[in-house]
Amino acid sequence: MARPSRFLHNTWHLGIKEFHSLLGDPTMLFLILFMFTVSVYSNARAKPESLHRAAIAVVDEDRSQLSGQIVAALQPPQFIAPEHVALADMDKGMDAGRHTFVLDIPPDFQRDVLAGAHPAIQLNIDATRLSQAQTGTGYIQDIVNDEIRAFAQRYRAAAPAPVELVPRSLFNPNLSQSWFAGVTAIINNVTMLGILLTGAALIREREHGTIEHLLVMPVTPLEIMVSKVWSMGVVVLVVASLSLQVVVKGVIGASVSGSALLFGLGTLLYLFAATSIGIYMGTLARNMPQFGLMSILVLLPLEILSGALTPRESMPDAVRFVMSFAPTTHYVGLAQAVLFRDAGLAVIWPQLLMVAAIGGAFFALAHRRLRRTISTMQN
Repeated sequence: MARPSRFLHNTWHLGIKEFHSLLGDPTMLFLILFMFTVSVYSNARAKPESLHRAAIAVVDEDRSQLSGQIVAALQPPQFIAPEHVALADMDKGMDAGRHTFVLDIPPDFQRDVLAGAHPAIQLNIDATRLSQAQTGTGYIQDIVNDEIRAFAQRYRAAAPAPVELVPRSLFNPNLSQSWFAGVTAIINNVTMLGILLTGAALIREREHGTIEHLLVMPVTPLEIMVSKVWSMGVVVLVVASLSLQVVVKGVIGASVSGSALLFGLGTLLYLFAATSIGIYMGTLARNMPQFGLMSILVLLPLEILSGALTPRESMPDAVRFVMSFAPTTHYVGLAQAVLFRDAGLAVIWPQLLMVAAIGGAFFALAHRRLRRTISTMQN
């Protein structure tokens, strides 16, 4: 049999063996299912940047038409229906943790607004609920200002603004946090499982003793490595594509107008790099617990500093330079460009080229390390 044919034959059958091993590992199957279903959905629906059902109370000392309109505007889903409390009970509710916000509308508030006296409204905030406190303050300020402006314009003409700002929200017209969070979760999970599955597959060979069986077979380290890369890469690619179509588009209802085929191509190329990193880590770790601890040190920087959670422009220059050599940085850029902005190949080819180059470097490094590890075991 010719050498290329034997290489394809060996890598194919070794890859099929990886599928059988994965099917016999219920823990890993549960992890894959959880990461691309429950994890994606929970990330999309439970982001702290979005205000949802915040507890608010109102001390309405004015009891006017304007104060009633302000209270009526503080409604679900951002807030729980406001609770009316007396001024003497305002601190009790906050001390007991029942209210995150308490809005105190002073007496004669409507009269002072119409007279142009610029009255003040007191907003008390429970700052121990940090995420709601930061986001909710802006919500309440905008709601109060909008209601006051609309009410005052019925009684006197407002001075025209010297400049009119007309915003246009592209790619996410409703500014829905769940759209962005759901896609970002898929991107991060591709990185996590691409590394974990291949590294765990290699360590599983060692722990179960099947690596010795491979050593006496006419297979090379390159064939062993390629079989793990393509098999685990296919698994992650399939579940990521299904999660995008079923969970993100179907359940969450996100409008992803980009090409799923182009995203799949970029994901497949990125998995070549991620699985190579996983194999390299699998040759360094001696057992699964050690591999798990090592994964924390690798995955956290890759996810946090890649631009998926925080824009790279806000990072220090040194961090941006170092992370430019990580494949995750370029994958996040191309995935967001394709899925959010419907970018084509003419836009993302630099990211594809960088992912391929970095992936090739990691593949060569992992192959060298795997050969050395197998040679040590044979001796």
